[in-house]
Amino acid sequence: MSPSVTSGTDNRPDSGSGLLLPVADDDGAPFWEYAAKGELRIQACSGCHELRFPPRPCCPHCQSFAAHWQRMSGRGRIWSYVLPHPPLLPAYAALPGYNAIVVELADAPRIRLVGNLVADADAPLNSVAPARLRIGAPVKAAFHTMPQGVTVPRWLLERP
Repeated sequence: MSPSVTSGTDNRPDSGSGLLLPVADDDGAPFWEYAAKGELRIQACSGCHELRFPPRPCCPHCQSFAAHWQRMSGRGRIWSYVLPHPPLLPAYAALPGYNAIVVELADAPRIRLVGNLVADADAPLNSVAPARLRIGAPVKAAFHTMPQGVTVPRWLLERP
């Protein structure tokens, strides 16, 4: 996802502190508002109906400024992943074996979101063994509210 990030703290003892949090800009704010409601929505052009991510004011296909937010099923597949080593930020060093995945949405294969594969929405970032990550594995969105109140999409394996 493309929002800027700022250092934040996830104070659960099993997840470390100082984890990065998204900061919504004007175009992306609705994405985060819907996430807080447990909904995965993607910006769509009201003129040509093309989906676009990251959110932006003008449609790259027809140049319309009219847009709406279309609800997605929350299903997708792992398109790519990485196991960062060594962690670049101290907070992530407390989470050895965590992953960062790129998910291609089932409803919109040209749309890809970045997140983490976890055992459940509130599990630590390293709750899924690295050996379980596979390109093409089906996943579904789950939503985790950080202690600061920001809700982020995370991903669960469809067939655990």
